[in-house]
Amino acid sequence: MPHNMADLPSGPLDFYRKKASFNWKDMVFFLEGKDIVAFKQHVLKTLEDDSLFARQPGEDVPLEKMRELTFLRVKQLFRYDFLTRDEVMSNPWKTVVLSDCLGMYDWAMSAKYFLNKGMFGATIANAGSARHSKYVADVEDMTTFGCFALTELSHGSNTRAMRTTATYDPSTQEFVINSPDFEAAKFWVGNLGKTATHAMVFAQLYTPDQACHGLHSFIVPVRDPKTLLALPGVLVGDMGKKLGQNGLDNGFALFHNVRVPRENLLNKTGDVAPDGRYLTPFKDPNKRFGESLGALSGGRVSITRMALVNLKLALIVAIRFSATRRQFGPKDVEEIPVLEYQLQQWRLIPYLAAAYALEHFSKSIFMNFVEFQLGQMMRDKSERQAEMGREIHAIGCSSKPLGSWTAQRGIQECREACGGHGYLAMNRLGDLRNDNDPNCTYEGDNNVLLQQTSNYLLSWVHAKHRDGVRIESPLHTVDFLDDSLKILEGKFTARTMEQCMDSAVPLAAYKWLVCFLLEESRRRLEEQRASGKDDFEARNNSQVYYCRSLAIAYIEHDCLQRFHDLTTDQDTPANLRPVLSKLCALYGLWSLSSHMATLYQGGYLSGRKPTEFVQMAILTLCSQLKDDAVSLVDVFAPSDFILNSPIGNADGQLYKNLWATVMQGDQVLQRASWWKEFISDKPVVGSLRPKL
Repeated sequence: MPHNMADLPSGPLDFYRKKASFNWKDMVFFLEGKDIVAFKQHVLKTLEDDSLFARQPGEDVPLEKMRELTFLRVKQLFRYDFLTRDEVMSNPWKTVVLSDCLGMYDWAMSAKYFLNKGMFGATIANAGSARHSKYVADVEDMTTFGCFALTELSHGSNTRAMRTTATYDPSTQEFVINSPDFEAAKFWVGNLGKTATHAMVFAQLYTPDQACHGLHSFIVPVRDPKTLLALPGVLVGDMGKKLGQNGLDNGFALFHNVRVPRENLLNKTGDVAPDGRYLTPFKDPNKRFGESLGALSGGRVSITRMALVNLKLALIVAIRFSATRRQFGPKDVEEIPVLEYQLQQWRLIPYLAAAYALEHFSKSIFMNFVEFQLGQMMRDKSERQAEMGREIHAIGCSSKPLGSWTAQRGIQECREACGGHGYLAMNRLGDLRNDNDPNCTYEGDNNVLLQQTSNYLLSWVHAKHRDGVRIESPLHTVDFLDDSLKILEGKFTARTMEQCMDSAVPLAAYKWLVCFLLEESRRRLEEQRASGKDDFEARNNSQVYYCRSLAIAYIEHDCLQRFHDLTTDQDTPANLRPVLSKLCALYGLWSLSSHMATLYQGGYLSGRKPTEFVQMAILTLCSQLKDDAVSLVDVFAPSDFILNSPIGNADGQLYKNLWATVMQGDQVLQRASWWKEFISDKPVVGSLRPKL
């Protein structure tokens, strides 16, 4: 297959690249496709060739300067306009690919860009109407710079309890926006700290009859676009330094009798007539509320992908390092690469398998979300569309924990696997870890979100028990639960380690596991209710070991199922199927190994053999994939400029690159500016006593 991709530089990594069982360029084109490969190359090369995006590994930029640089770079992105609206409509996946590219360079820059164009601009387009088209247009050329203001100082996950109010005044046909007190300040809002001119403010809507109609969104000007000074009645500021992504200015806002026109209410799910009457197409307030927060499902699916990008970058660094770092070896023989050690393989290669599983999974669920969005745009009111919305919500609420926690643990393992060199800021693993961390908590704390998924699964069991309905969903992620009784009769059937190395084995085990945990969670809830607990307390007491584990097992199964289907698909190239099949089996067994106690508890496993088979299969697959590992990360790897990690450079010249970067550091050979403090005024030991 002809490839329009540059060859990788020759060097120490050739040792492993020549051993690979597949052509890495074939894998790139299979996973991405020609059009996406060209698009990525265009975006990344453009950044690399523009001096505004120049940087040094591990550079220490003051906060104010970092904010300025990030803003200037975002401004430049508008000038490049990498993705037109028509291109997005013809291939929505390109939006995700652009996010991948910008995030690989810097997540703060990517967030600043997409919070304005996506969370602010696109949500106005989706949740508003023709009367809001001016704001959508103004976002496109940065006349307006927006933010998404949902979270408050005292409320995050519990969105219904937000306390900002919007009270309609029919005499002026305006809404009056108020923050009851400082605890109701909008908080953690990206772009609001220094640059946003407008905020999409979520507030409780009150009509003149003092009726509260729940959370609605309003376009509220917060700064004068000509001066960037706060507008009357708005107290707006910056939250300060965070653990990561400090190029993004997260901020807060308090509102005191801020008036906005009636038309500034985004009115897709509810509107207010000039005389103050509340109008909505939804009879059920819960459905209206769910529709109004629909943007968050897409956001959670996107976060799954963002976390994966971080994991991939960390793996590129750690595996290239491990392939060129030589330590110890058999007696009287030269030292060997640390990738040859079983322990290093076991630490890293399962995360590489997870990255490939999540690569397909994140794309697959995004396309599911696109299908759902198309239905929304076409005003599809069918039962299937509503059911798909519920299923997408359940997937998003568990895919985000799966992606962000896998990345969090994987990046830390990569950091440690690179030893002391992994602790150097210039090698980027610390930044990747810190930049990934908010993925675990924003747009919903992972542990809280998982409860949404388990509630969805339990609702199916309840419907089947009560009404005898067949368990069947539009995206088929729960269909197997209809055969739960039959599945629960099954046992682990592999009789050798080799049999375990087929992904069908962990897949069957996962089906049993989800069915078992679903039944156990249902039973636990019924026991709690039977003992006199109300619904809130019963659910609260059924999370750990039950509902939480159920939600995790459900999404791990779905991720594995989709990867298994890809590896067994006849359209998957024959030369790539063997390595993909090994990655799939490894991901399945490795993920399953954290549930072994439950598999024994429920009787699916018995005796010591199953554990031995699973453990030996994991180690064997790690060993078999070791020679492919470098080429597998080459598939994901951007240029050295984008990766920005000397120990992860494509040429594999580990020490040469690291030494050169150290020597290019600012004032690296100069004596300290405070050197006189060292030579004068030596301390008299014990001369000070604490003043008690």
